[in-house]
Amino acid sequence: MSYVDEVLERVAAKNPAEPEFHQAVKEVLESLRVVVETNEEKYRREALLERIVEPERQLKFRVPWVDDNGNVQVNTGYRVQFNSAIGPYKGGLRLHPSVNLGIIKFLGFEQVFKNSLTGLPIGGGKGGSDFDPKGKSDREVMSFCQSFMTELCKYIGADTDVPAGDIGTGAREIGYLFGQYKRIRSVYEGVLTGKGLSYGGSLARKEATGYGLLYFTEEMLRLNGEELTGKTVAVSGSGNVAIYAVEKAQQLGAKVVTVSDSNGWVYDPEGIDVEVLKEIKEVKRARLTEYKNYRPNSEYHEGRGVWTAKVDIALPCATQNELLLEDAKTLVANGCKVVAEGANMPTTMEATEYLQANGVMFAPGKASNAGGVAASALEMSQNSERLSWSFEEVDSKLKGIMINICHNVDAAAKQYGMEGNYVAGANIAGFEKVADAMLSQGVV
Repeated sequence: MSYVDEVLERVAAKNPAEPEFHQAVKEVLESLRVVVETNEEKYRREALLERIVEPERQLKFRVPWVDDNGNVQVNTGYRVQFNSAIGPYKGGLRLHPSVNLGIIKFLGFEQVFKNSLTGLPIGGGKGGSDFDPKGKSDREVMSFCQSFMTELCKYIGADTDVPAGDIGTGAREIGYLFGQYKRIRSVYEGVLTGKGLSYGGSLARKEATGYGLLYFTEEMLRLNGEELTGKTVAVSGSGNVAIYAVEKAQQLGAKVVTVSDSNGWVYDPEGIDVEVLKEIKEVKRARLTEYKNYRPNSEYHEGRGVWTAKVDIALPCATQNELLLEDAKTLVANGCKVVAEGANMPTTMEATEYLQANGVMFAPGKASNAGGVAASALEMSQNSERLSWSFEEVDSKLKGIMINICHNVDAAAKQYGMEGNYVAGANIAGFEKVADAMLSQGVV
């Protein structure tokens, strides 16, 4: 049995009932076969793959808090500190009822390679809780966040582990978390990113994941003799990533015709109105059913279906495993030429393989959605220097990072005879840097 197969078998046996983690590890290791086989004896002797798929530390803790009726509620908190070979752990905190250890591990594993691709000195980690901030009052969210941070603060710090936002964790939650950290630890440091501008946050951080996705997509098209201008785009989701992906796509001359949420999706043949989208989602925190009140020529559909629109480019920006094999077949049949992931692992392995087999340019999230964590690392730099950069300066650095990632991914794929395979290129480029650092630092 090959070394890769041995490790895949061991991961499945050691981590039962964690399908998302199994999927993430398999997707990475399968594309690394060509690299591993070239160095198999050395990697096996050093147990490199066993170490790279095993988190350095997994934290699971109780989070008790009091609701507005005076009742005590209990959630579970997680932080998986996956790999610190190239820098302090860095990755978001997800607050959603679906959160469990397997999902946090898959996200942390992906984060290791994503962070490596940015070229910045940050390791990989992820955290969160099964707490649902939707429908909660500000006081209830504060109560939860303070309880969560009371335990988490023992394990994080500006040079140890720097969490950020993710699904369910926005500016409000980051503010409450930061305040509690400062209160308990009596230190004012850049321990969280995604902070408000008045207390150490960075301009362009909110826009970074969505903007970065489009900078990557535009460069990938350019490398393949195409351009973004004039293309029709489908976006899924209507959260932070989706909103700013829509905004930047339209700034760059494309027309975005769809967005979605957990209830349904919108088709607007004239192009999604970003200001209306922001009003509904960022101000009112309402459902997309309201979109038609502002844009009477648009269509609202219940349930799934965002990938049935006829488009040139699809940008899944909602959540994991949202683009299925049947969706991939529909996109190909409708002439879609590009799929670039804005969310973490939103495309199933079967769908990814089908898209690639049918000539669709496919950008994996660990490359194409790295803009968020790149801007977070830039926020860390500003905090360390006690400086604040302009929006234009951060955006310019972000664009440069995303273009470099695209070129590095493209070059890695070509180096190993897989030109155009951006999944393999991203995994290889991210892995090689982490592997070199791990081997250099000994058995730790």
